[in-house]
Amino acid sequence: MSRETFEYAVLRVVPRVERGEALNAGVLVYCRQRDYLGSRVHLDVARLRALDPTADPDAIARALQAAADVCAADPAAGAAGREALGSRFRWLTAPRSTVVQPGPVHTGLTEDPDAEADRLLRLLVLPVED
Repeated sequence: MSRETFEYAVLRVVPRVERGEALNAGVLVYCRQRDYLGSRVHLDVARLRALDPTADPDAIARALQAAADVCAADPAAGAAGREALGSRFRWLTAPRSTVVQPGPVHTGLTEDPDAEADRLLRLLVLPVED
């Protein structure tokens, strides 16, 4: 199987924008050659509470799920979910100053973009295991 170029971005939770502290809570992966747009999300509530004890984890989880719904073209995603894959990825990675923010877009090579999404979730989002 050949390796293809893919793009990815980390979804960050910034519970108090004025403080600039962030928690990685998801990844977005786009591979044009494989017609793939996928996401993985995981909100670590304990780490969120360490940044901001007043943060609303349910609202943040809904915002993360909304991004995942756009990736999956879920009907609940509305007009954004009906756009072409590349347009959806660009919309999701556009800078914004909300509680859920995309990080910079990076590139790489992969044989399996879906497996790459799993790998990036483990590497960049999930807590490091001893």
